[in-house]
Amino acid sequence: MSCQPIKLIIGLGNPGPDYEESRHNAGFWLVDRLAKQHQQIFKSESRHHGLVCKLIVQGREVRLLKPATYMNRSGQAASSLANYFRITPAEILVAHDELDLLPGQARLKTGGGHAGHNGLRDIMSALGSRDFHRLRIGIDHPSERGAMVNYVLGRPSKADREAMDSAIEKVVDCLNEIVNGELQKAMNRLHSSR
Repeated sequence: MSCQPIKLIIGLGNPGPDYEESRHNAGFWLVDRLAKQHQQIFKSESRHHGLVCKLIVQGREVRLLKPATYMNRSGQAASSLANYFRITPAEILVAHDELDLLPGQARLKTGGGHAGHNGLRDIMSALGSRDFHRLRIGIDHPSERGAMVNYVLGRPSKADREAMDSAIEKVVDCLNEIVNGELQKAMNRLHSSR
């Protein structure tokens, strides 16, 4: 599956030190890691309601975005930046935490529903499309059904965090393929590793 090159990678999370280490901020962890890899720093851009960073990957410009709104208003930042730079949903990758995958797993997917994820729901609404790409970073389910909010806003165990960091490193290793729109190639690499 060859797609259009990716021009915008949005990491989902909640702003502020209280949420920094929470499972729900896995998307932030990924874009922070990408910025660090390329020795770039995020700058606050209030007109785009977020923190923005620009990378050059294989000669292509790629913007990273961390919405400064809370998770359920992520679409405000996503649509503002996408509209400003004329980036279509097909050129966007959204990185987010995923309950249906184990820590240590990361999966690429195109389109689909939001599965109750408020950040994805708001981005779909703001973009008027669900046809963007997603990078799902596994956090697993809580053991108790009613504990969902506390679970996603809680810190992972040391072992789970190490597994998640390892999955994020694998994604970083696939960045060239992702940015070039070679998502099938990136999927094969990511999905074959645990």
